[in-house]
Amino acid sequence: MSAAGTGPGSGREPSQLYAELIKGVWKENPIFVQVLGMCPALAVTNTALNGVAMGTATLFVLACSSLLISLLRNLIPKQVRISTFIIVIATFVTVADFTLQAVAPAVHRELGAFISLIVVNCLILGRQEAFASKHPVHLAVADAIGMGAGFTLALTSLGSLREILGKGSLFGFPLFGDSFQPWVIMILPPGGFLMLGMMLLAFAWFKEKRQKALLRLDEEAA
Repeated sequence: MSAAGTGPGSGREPSQLYAELIKGVWKENPIFVQVLGMCPALAVTNTALNGVAMGTATLFVLACSSLLISLLRNLIPKQVRISTFIIVIATFVTVADFTLQAVAPAVHRELGAFISLIVVNCLILGRQEAFASKHPVHLAVADAIGMGAGFTLALTSLGSLREILGKGSLFGFPLFGDSFQPWVIMILPPGGFLMLGMMLLAFAWFKEKRQKALLRLDEEAA
């Protein structure tokens, strides 16, 4: 078998890099598929801005911790790997917390302790254990960016819908006239559960419909 196409200059590695980058946005979306990180998804997404802020902070922590852990993966003893991962994650969470507090203090106050709680987000620790500690840097960072982008997209979508229905605005800008009656429940905890359930249902329906369409195309091609 020829070795052509397996070297560094082949198209296989870029295609794998692209696959790792985009899988977290749709195929393995942390919220809609893996159902991870539900605590911030429900607690802070009463506005679109909060969703963007929490998602961006999580993306930063995930990307930076994956980069460092992938670099040090051969030096970290297996017996203390989880403790090491948590220390690395906590370091970048502190950076994100202080940065957000300095740049956007109002948003930081709204998010409260949930920024600090990023350190116990099962999404981040799970990606370090399952992927970053076992793959080279470029793939680990691509996986982290994809997962972080998918998480941010999910939180922003959830926060946008809740803000539109619960306040009649988007990113603080009013969308409807004075006659609009906001659904106040949407910016309260029950509204978070309700909207998330509706989005999970819609995502599962669309995914099933797409799979059936692909199956039908395969049957027609056969």
